[in-house]
Amino acid sequence: MSKSDASSRAAWERAVKEQLERAPERRERFETTSGIEIERTYGLDHPADWEPERDLGWPGEFPFTRSVYATMYRSRPWTMRQYSGFGTAAETNRRFRYLLDRGQTGLSVAFDLPTQMGYDSDHPMAEGEVGRVGVAISSIDDMEALLESIPLDRVSTSMTINSTAGILLCLYVAVARRHGVALDRLSGTIQNDLLKEYIARGTYIYPPAAASLRLTSDIFAWCQLHLPRWNPISISGYHIREAGSTAVQEVAFTLANAIAYCDAAIARGLRFEEFGERLSFFFNAHSNFFEEIAKFRAARRMWARIARERYGAVDPALCRLRFHTQTAGSTLTAQQPDNNVVRVALQALSAVLGGTQSLHTNGMDEALGLPTESSALLALRTQQVIAHETGVMDTIDPLGGSWFVERLTDALESRARDYLERIEALGGAVRAIEKGFQQREIQEAAWTWQRRVEAEDEIVVGVNRYSGGASAAPSVLRLDESLARARAADLARFRQSRDPAAVARALAAIESAARGEESVVPPILEAVEARITLGEISDQLRVVFGTHRETAAL
Repeated sequence: MSKSDASSRAAWERAVKEQLERAPERRERFETTSGIEIERTYGLDHPADWEPERDLGWPGEFPFTRSVYATMYRSRPWTMRQYSGFGTAAETNRRFRYLLDRGQTGLSVAFDLPTQMGYDSDHPMAEGEVGRVGVAISSIDDMEALLESIPLDRVSTSMTINSTAGILLCLYVAVARRHGVALDRLSGTIQNDLLKEYIARGTYIYPPAAASLRLTSDIFAWCQLHLPRWNPISISGYHIREAGSTAVQEVAFTLANAIAYCDAAIARGLRFEEFGERLSFFFNAHSNFFEEIAKFRAARRMWARIARERYGAVDPALCRLRFHTQTAGSTLTAQQPDNNVVRVALQALSAVLGGTQSLHTNGMDEALGLPTESSALLALRTQQVIAHETGVMDTIDPLGGSWFVERLTDALESRARDYLERIEALGGAVRAIEKGFQQREIQEAAWTWQRRVEAEDEIVVGVNRYSGGASAAPSVLRLDESLARARAADLARFRQSRDPAAVARALAAIESAARGEESVVPPILEAVEARITLGEISDQLRVVFGTHRETAAL
């Protein structure tokens, strides 16, 4: 540092000290939600903040810190994939077509809890939940109604489904075959991420290691042979973050799960070179703007190195971390819900600046209920404004080289790597889950955040600060209370239309495959085409695999 630079720095320090002494609210420490300290400024007083050896690389080249593709949004915008589903398949189909007609570019299906948990709509365990948090799907006729008039060879579909992922995938494929759509024309993603259910979300059925990883690997193998454009998994940090994790934990636990899936698939006889390029990821876009951008960049760089160092990937395409993003539902407030429009817009912008491949923006009313048609349209329009009116698509990684963003990216990567090492020392993601490690870490992070909000160390506008002048409550989507009765009647008619002998044969084939080593996907596909329901298939797998009972992680 020259004498003139030193003099300038000293003068600046004196000015800072004088202003801080006059500040009405003086904070001693500034930090991200992951506890990474934020310094007063970056660059001038830290010469090492920018050096060639930072290993950024070029956009689209290893280690993909800047982007997974060389041209990014200059050649193709991200996929605008709004997450939709409620009530019946016909109602959800109308919402799909409404959004597609208004510029949505991909489908994302939300399923109700009975569908996620392997129960038909007329099962006693489904009472009170049919169609509530997503669409109710029990049969091939339901899937047919869900996809009516959707060009499956031109629109990609994402399905957020895990324990029953194989069944929903087979229903989708069966409908495509009914309509003569070649399977190599189908594109989309099945979430198929069971491990995060044990960590954060809870819609698991079977035990993790012997059953869930087996089912996941079977889907990997079947998609490799029959669905070359399909992503057989979406490894999800989103729900981990919604449960209360920090950004660092979201990245670390997601990548630890990814390692577990890859190891399981390899143990089943697959090669990383066969499935690595079709892996996809799913992250949350939370409210700490710069931390989120750095998180996406750090995750890309970490996965690139894991693919190369752990799995020996030579082809750069095998090292790309492609991801979908959804804005943070847990940040939306029932108080002053109009404020949620701003939250969603900023979270979406962080995902775009971080280089997402597809994006869902939440409706402003989702703290109160399922999004209405008007709030769903506003959420889609939010993406379209970002894409077409802000200029963010004009250059690749516009914040790359920012001293602040690069330091945050490095800090997030370092802390996430520490977590990966701890999980590896526990025996990997599955053993760590069984010991309650990830669950305890998330619980502690969530409790720490809640204490900070209650102490007003963190401000939530309209909740613990600026709560006056509340906006009028928006109208809330209401479901028909007769839905469950109508669904039960439909299912009764559906079952009466079947050949009992064909049903028995198909269920026996599923049990035989599950007890042996062969893939369960082919017999499940035959079963759904023989008009066997999701609940019946799930029950047959319960007979073989049993069910998982959670152990409290205290």
